[in-house]
Amino acid sequence: MVRTLRMAESEAFMSLEEVSTHSNCEEHSGADDSSPVPDTNNLSATQRELLERSLHALTHAKNDSHILAALLLITQLCPASQLDKVTLHRIFEAVGFNLPARLLVTAVRGSEGSELPPADLLSLGTALLAGLSTDPDMATHPQMLTTIPLLLGLLEGDMPVSKTQVQSKAGLRSGNEPGMVPASNLDEAVAVDCYQVLNTVCALPRGPDQLLARGAVPALCTAVFKKQTLSREKGLPLLAHLLSGHVGQRAWKKHQPELSSLLVGIAEDFSQAPEQDRLEMCSWIPQFLPPLGGEAHTQELRDVVTRLWETVHPMMQCKLGAQHLGQVLVLSACLLDLSGWEPAGSPKFCCLLVNRACVEVRMTLEEPPGTQLSLQQQQVLTACFRIMEAAMEQACSQGASRSPAQPGTAIAELSLQQSRQVLGVLEEAFSAVIYYLQQVNPSQYDDPFIFATFRALCVWLAEETSCLKQEVTALLPLLIGYAKHHLQERKDEGLADWMSEVSVNDSLQAGTWTGEDVLRYLLPALCHLSAEEEPRKVLLSLDTPALLVAFLTRGWTALRTRSGKTVTRDPSLETACSTLLNFTVTEPDRVRTDTCFASLEALLSEALPVLFYKPCLLVLAANFCTLGLMIGRLKTTITGPVESGQRQFFSAALRFLLGPLQVGEGSGPARVSPAWEQWWEEAGDLWRLGLQALGGCVSTQPWIATLSREEGWLQDTLSLLEASSSLPDPQSQEALEEALSAIAQKCPLCRQDITACMKRADRSSLHHMAQLKRLLKD
Repeated sequence: MVRTLRMAESEAFMSLEEVSTHSNCEEHSGADDSSPVPDTNNLSATQRELLERSLHALTHAKNDSHILAALLLITQLCPASQLDKVTLHRIFEAVGFNLPARLLVTAVRGSEGSELPPADLLSLGTALLAGLSTDPDMATHPQMLTTIPLLLGLLEGDMPVSKTQVQSKAGLRSGNEPGMVPASNLDEAVAVDCYQVLNTVCALPRGPDQLLARGAVPALCTAVFKKQTLSREKGLPLLAHLLSGHVGQRAWKKHQPELSSLLVGIAEDFSQAPEQDRLEMCSWIPQFLPPLGGEAHTQELRDVVTRLWETVHPMMQCKLGAQHLGQVLVLSACLLDLSGWEPAGSPKFCCLLVNRACVEVRMTLEEPPGTQLSLQQQQVLTACFRIMEAAMEQACSQGASRSPAQPGTAIAELSLQQSRQVLGVLEEAFSAVIYYLQQVNPSQYDDPFIFATFRALCVWLAEETSCLKQEVTALLPLLIGYAKHHLQERKDEGLADWMSEVSVNDSLQAGTWTGEDVLRYLLPALCHLSAEEEPRKVLLSLDTPALLVAFLTRGWTALRTRSGKTVTRDPSLETACSTLLNFTVTEPDRVRTDTCFASLEALLSEALPVLFYKPCLLVLAANFCTLGLMIGRLKTTITGPVESGQRQFFSAALRFLLGPLQVGEGSGPARVSPAWEQWWEEAGDLWRLGLQALGGCVSTQPWIATLSREEGWLQDTLSLLEASSSLPDPQSQEALEEALSAIAQKCPLCRQDITACMKRADRSSLHHMAQLKRLLKD
């Protein structure tokens, strides 16, 4: 083979001399060549002269032999990947993409007319492509992209290289029997050039899409399976880049079997690797885990996750340096996100994991003010936050039944003492989080890590508001200011991109990131805090009700344009209503004077009638109805005409309040209507509170009692009570009795209707309403 290559080189030099002589004759005859001399500072004067002669010969070549002669010398003088842009363009103008593609095809299929062995054809073809790909304009050329399947075939070993022997002039090549060179014999330099092209394409804006469309994922997986040349060193990093980018989810959906098998192999290598190698593997394994919420959560995947956890266990129990501990924590957070606590192992290990995450947070965030966190520290802390969030959810769900829709979200064996220990270390860690956030100023509000810290604290506050009360109350101005910044100024660029890169993910990030998402995390905490006097006063001073009304307005604007399957329940809107309800119950004077509540009434008047036609939003409708009625009971008596918006809202509210109950079988108890059954646990309490609020509205605005008769609510309710021996529960009976009593007091005609019904049905549920009976007798 060496003698063959030397013969080819000799022929190349002879061809070059021939071409150069011919070209010089053309120059002497008046031909003009103004091509600039390439920048070749690393070459000697003799080498530069020879390179220029080779380039000149290349641009004047008359056939493939001359082209190959010049190219061989150019690539020997200077590797293709190191050629400057001017030289690359001169080569491209001379040979284009057709020649390197033909070289590859010839090497693969074989050709009796080829004077170079397949290995040399491959080397020259891939070197040319690698060199040309260094220019962004050439890397995006359609002809460059058409060579990707050829390169992938070489790397994965499914495109064997012909070794048909061609008789040379010197008789050094013998035999015409075709054979196949094993793919594992792919020259390392050729593999380097192939990966150079693929990595260059991948770095382009649409490069990952181009590689995915051309089968890069299964090809690279196959290369790793077969342990092909440089598949571990260069193939795995390229795959990791693809899977961690925007095409990752599509790649898993399209090539789940190959990627699952790859992950199985990685987990096996991880478990068998030496300790130092395992620690290094922790840094890149997360990139090969499937995306959250995908369809790849098979039994095979669950087994892989279990095996990964088993390997992590001893590592977590060892004394590790800061860098390696961070990598183990990041991997642990990703595994928790993927499969929850169930496969993580024993409660003792889970407590250890939480403890190490909390200690890491305290050690990093309790540094003196002004300490700058590195990007690596931020990523590790983000992983720690996710572990803490998952632990918070677990500790607070102790004793609760596990939802079939959320498998693995609880550790059934966690003892009460262990739960208390977990809550204790979490409190210490979140104290450090509060300390860190106290140092944040508005100029940092667009920092993605500030969001990660804010989110973690919100998860804790959603479950635990009895600890660190003073610290949390003192931090409210920052929390509200941060939420306002993102809701009102829409400063949300960068957060979504960053969150797709870090190890932590969340269902909220499945869609388009918006400024409202920041407030969504804070809402559960606001609901709790607005029920307590001291933090409520601070929230009022920060104009929090107006912020919530703005959030509701945006949410409703988005909902009302949807229909059918596009309508989905948004619990955040319901939580915002609950928070506003707390303000309405505890701060009546503020409700009467704050203009944002007038805006809220207008919103409820518009929305409630529409919600009748969106059954899946019944709980939101119950919130809107009850909130509007609770505000309505605070109004003073109206002496003039009733506003159309007011009448519209109360008409809709009466219709809604009539919906949950229907006559049972025979003359038995009333039952919850089918439309309400699914939501009764949540909407039932709101319905009863709404009936009580209706009674309060009637007391201050008697016209509503008349409206209840005109709209048919009173007659339909009396018919239900008359035909039923009782109501589903005593609380529902008390709420209805309160509303009927207020109506009977304010409307003589309504009183007559109720009295007549009471007389007709002596065994109906009406006769269980003692307070109403006494009122009618007076």
